[in-house]
Amino acid sequence: MISRRRFIALAPAFWVGSSFAQKVPMPGKMDLCPVCGMVVSKYPNWIAVVTWKDGHAHFFDGAKDMFKFLFDLPKYAPGHRTQEITGIHVTDFYNLERIDGRRALYVIGSDVYGPMGHEFVPLATAEDAADFLKEHKGKKILRFDQVTAKLPFRLDDGKFD
Repeated sequence: MISRRRFIALAPAFWVGSSFAQKVPMPGKMDLCPVCGMVVSKYPNWIAVVTWKDGHAHFFDGAKDMFKFLFDLPKYAPGHRTQEITGIHVTDFYNLERIDGRRALYVIGSDVYGPMGHEFVPLATAEDAADFLKEHKGKKILRFDQVTAKLPFRLDDGKFD
């Protein structure tokens, strides 16, 4: 049984987690990735989502295209600004749940391919990222803020530095 003190300490985390899960929209059957044009719903294990203040969302068939989108909003989302983003979500490789893309860790250079080839493989914890790196011959673990504008295109070319 959880003590009252412990419940009060855990309650905010539960509410945040619950509201987070409810606010992350799912793509419709025909939603297209704005970067590559693929039907996103065909790849549920790789879905990434960017949500906006006005309530709409852009869906991606993987974190790699999401990063391309974020680094070039004028091209992929004219009229949108970074300040209008309310959430960035990716699908955790192991539990297939949506996680905060800004807090996720990304393994690159592994033997696991996404819908568009080499991919940023999102993981929720440092332990999971380290295990994945080892088990799948990954080259590097990156935080969100370590991804550069050129790196998604380098992954397309099979370069992981």
